[in-house]
Amino acid sequence: MTAPMVQPLPGTRFLDPAVLARIGNLELVARVVVEGFLTGLHRSPHLGMSVDFAEHRPYMPGDDTRRIDWRLWARTDRYYVKEFEADTNANVVFILDVSKSMSFAGDTQRGISKLDYARMLVACLAQFSRQQRDRVGLVTFDADIRESIPPSARHLPLVLHALERAEGGGKGDLVTALRRIADGIRRRSIIVLVSDLYEDPAQVIDAAAVLRGRGNDLVVFHVLDRTELEFPFDEAATFEDLESGDRIPVIPEQLKERYATLINAHVEALRRRLGEQGAEYVLLDTSVPLDWALFEFLAGRQRMARVR
Repeated sequence: MTAPMVQPLPGTRFLDPAVLARIGNLELVARVVVEGFLTGLHRSPHLGMSVDFAEHRPYMPGDDTRRIDWRLWARTDRYYVKEFEADTNANVVFILDVSKSMSFAGDTQRGISKLDYARMLVACLAQFSRQQRDRVGLVTFDADIRESIPPSARHLPLVLHALERAEGGGKGDLVTALRRIADGIRRRSIIVLVSDLYEDPAQVIDAAAVLRGRGNDLVVFHVLDRTELEFPFDEAATFEDLESGDRIPVIPEQLKERYATLINAHVEALRRRLGEQGAEYVLLDTSVPLDWALFEFLAGRQRMARVR
């Protein structure tokens, strides 16, 4: 199984995550991706969605001048900005897995690990959410909480700085960490979990239930390296588990078919059971452009809004 193949859509521009990673500045990466995404969203009639207009409100200092309704100004000689259905002023909490398995990079030439990709992904999602006037926060974890920034309209710079500092930690414990994180979320929120879900599906579902059970909306981005999905190895080698440190000799041709069966079953179990809980599940590999992840995030938010 592979992650969804991204087809170019008119009005959009897709940027290779490995190229973006070389920029070395998450704030700049986030701005480039989000601005390009929003431009494509408004230009393209082929995206299958739009940010629906809701109402006008008087222009306030600091508002984006691009949202001024100039036709209304011509009729009234007053400045009004357009409000959209996506302007929810929600709490959006990003939960980023920084356990040791996230440090894996199958293609060393591309130089991008799952954690590199996940940090860029969260930076872009946070930038996008803040532009929708949401309050953003961040929690990083492995077996325990490593850093926590509560949601606030002013915390985007803190979130981006924390992402810059995020490094691969120790062995992960999704259930324990998410229970502690859930205890700290006092207000109903949109929770975005970004992880390689290096756990048994039943444990992932238990952890997700803790978050969903408190009335939160949940979006899960399952980030994997393409080699983890396709197992393209041909020669015998010794493989090391990054979490446990265990090393085992492997002859790929003897395991390839069974590996494909297991990874497909793992992904399908997560997709089905998270969907049954009302969570949004998105599988991404580290070659998928971040523009596409933003598109999936917006689509998921619109679906959740209709269900409420």
